[in-house]
Amino acid sequence: MDQFHDIRPYNDEEVAEVLHNLVESPDFINTIMGFRFAKWPAFLHAPIAFCVKIALKRQIANISSVDEFQMRVASYMERMIKTTTTNVEYRGIEKLAKGKGYLFLSNHRDIAMDPAFVNYGLYLAGLNTVRIAIGDNLLRRPFVSDLMRLNKSFIVKRSANGIREMMAAFGQLSAYISTSLTKDKCNIWIAQKEGRAKDGLDQTDPAIIKMFYMSQKKEKVPFAEAMANLNIVPVSISYEYDPCAFEKARELHQKSTTGNYEKAEFEDIDSIKNGIVGQKGKVVVTFGDVIKEGFETPEEFVAEVDRQIITNYAIQPTNEAALALQQGLPSADSAFSSYLERCPDNLRETVLAMYANPLKQQQKFLSKES
Repeated sequence: MDQFHDIRPYNDEEVAEVLHNLVESPDFINTIMGFRFAKWPAFLHAPIAFCVKIALKRQIANISSVDEFQMRVASYMERMIKTTTTNVEYRGIEKLAKGKGYLFLSNHRDIAMDPAFVNYGLYLAGLNTVRIAIGDNLLRRPFVSDLMRLNKSFIVKRSANGIREMMAAFGQLSAYISTSLTKDKCNIWIAQKEGRAKDGLDQTDPAIIKMFYMSQKKEKVPFAEAMANLNIVPVSISYEYDPCAFEKARELHQKSTTGNYEKAEFEDIDSIKNGIVGQKGKVVVTFGDVIKEGFETPEEFVAEVDRQIITNYAIQPTNEAALALQQGLPSADSAFSSYLERCPDNLRETVLAMYANPLKQQQKFLSKES
């Protein structure tokens, strides 16, 4: 019996049927229409949708494995990088060994692009791509779940109700991650905490570390040894420009002024779309060092993850410009000044804080170490 059947990515033998069902899904076709042809005249939508469906059937005809699907994704990734970034740089990837399963514990800025950029770097380096942890809150539409699981995503059951159900979900997740790393020798990507760090402050949730430990704790493995078994590598992802910055600022501003924010039904899907097509400037992905034994508690382990993520974060000109403006100094980055002119006045300080916080957080850490 497959104990992970309801959370794991799709296997090769499932790919063809899932792709067939995707192309036959009106919701999927309508989403593509809204994504690519929203501004076209309404009377053309039906014939265009028919053509889209035919084109998709032709594209998927020769895809029968996850690797083949990801090769197709890689071609789209290359196009996206050319059109939405000025440069993508990978640091520390040369430290990773082939044939070894790593748990990449990453800061989180963008729902889809964070793991996508990690994946693309691994692909270019000839390493295995990652199995991606994704919350079930993003899977309200069946076609989204299918697409994610085709791309090696596995499901984190955030909507579990009650302590017993939640503990069972975390136990299953912990066992799946441990099995993926130690038995399957697969790589894993997971964010350091639930949800994106919309304010630019990166901080690991100790509950994530405790979840990692659950399956080995049952086997009486000491905490430090268990963590070493997982080959955890902190990852810092830095965007010069965040395509979703103004939307994030609007949420933070509303929370701070009213104490509440209600997401629209498919707001996360819009964030995924905006993150993919929006301008990002330079992107830097930094792989830290594998965390070895020597950390006896989740809190000690969290401190080391935070240290690596924050100190390895690649500071962008936008971070420096935002901090200068916060301090009442002129910005040396004219592009960032032009960018801010598009920001609504009531969100300007929130956006400045979002960009300045990674630099301030790094300066604070480095001053402690010196």
